[in-house]
Amino acid sequence: MRAIGLILAGGSSRRIKELTKNRAVAALPIAGNFRSIDFPLSSMTNSHIQKVAVFTQYNARSLTEHLSSSKWWNFGRKQGGLTIFTPSITDDNNLWFRGTADAMYQNLSFLKESHEPYVIISSGDAIYKMDFAKVLEYHIEKKADITVVVKELPPDRHPERYGCVKLDASNKITDFEEKPIVASSNLISCGIYVLRRRQLIELIEKSAEEDRHDFVNDILVRYRDVKDIYGYKLDTYWSNIATLEDYYRTNMDFLNADVRRYFMSQFPGIDTKVDDLPPAKYNMGSDIKNSLIASGSIINGTIENSLLFKKAFIGTGCYIKNSIILNDVYIGDNSHLENCIVESHSTLKANYHHVCENGIDVVYESGERFII
Repeated sequence: MRAIGLILAGGSSRRIKELTKNRAVAALPIAGNFRSIDFPLSSMTNSHIQKVAVFTQYNARSLTEHLSSSKWWNFGRKQGGLTIFTPSITDDNNLWFRGTADAMYQNLSFLKESHEPYVIISSGDAIYKMDFAKVLEYHIEKKADITVVVKELPPDRHPERYGCVKLDASNKITDFEEKPIVASSNLISCGIYVLRRRQLIELIEKSAEEDRHDFVNDILVRYRDVKDIYGYKLDTYWSNIATLEDYYRTNMDFLNADVRRYFMSQFPGIDTKVDDLPPAKYNMGSDIKNSLIASGSIINGTIENSLLFKKAFIGTGCYIKNSIILNDVYIGDNSHLENCIVESHSTLKANYHHVCENGIDVVYESGERFII
């Protein structure tokens, strides 16, 4: 494909509370086996993009460990490969990335040394599957300066948390407002953009000269009346995990058979780093209803409408409902959890009880484990 990929995965989010205390948003576990960044990475490799850069910053350790080998997404070094950019102190610069545009500016040599004519930019905190070749074909057909992937949100969602856009009859963007106080449109930007590589370099350099550092506000919004910016409508699944409620809902969506089939059964699939773990084990007395159980888990109790990630241990007599149990969690006998997200590496002792009556609670406990 005639494009390189950029994934912006450096942002932090206090709205996800304890879950981003020790990991980047792009490293959040999804659907039992995946991380958030697996979805844009898989879309890029499935679209035959062979050269991809990931920009990281906050709590990057977990994310960089996950991306330690490009083989899981089939990015071969001879064809371009996977490159990770983190902020670095030099004689000329002692600043962290001050925004998405600044992250690209501090690593502008990557863009200048590439040869592909186009760039596809994606956020690292959205769950979707996309053929970028179709988006690029649309971009060329429209003779657009920039193409923005957009989606109509359902009425029960909150568009003011996103960039709200308006299109004319030709799908040209006539208005772009980033996180408005009152949204005038349910059509939002998905954080996916296509533009020519040379034009991106020019826009990034001009923004840096003017001491502007954000790609959306300082390029898309600023140039909306100057450049020909078009919207590409996405009609398949897309979800952003900007808040705790979004994260919970997105994971729970995978209990829907249609969503599971779309991501896990329909070609092309989603790739991820694979751990060498045994299949989940269901001991005598376990009872599973409408749940996803990842590899390495041992189940002795009742699980209902829940997701269990890798290496979860559920003791005898436990009842887990409407909950997300993240990686390497131990839950002792006769415990009861409802409407919870249990953080990775937690140890909940026997007879633990936590039922959230209003909303979702994040649970984390540490302690000694007793497995016989």
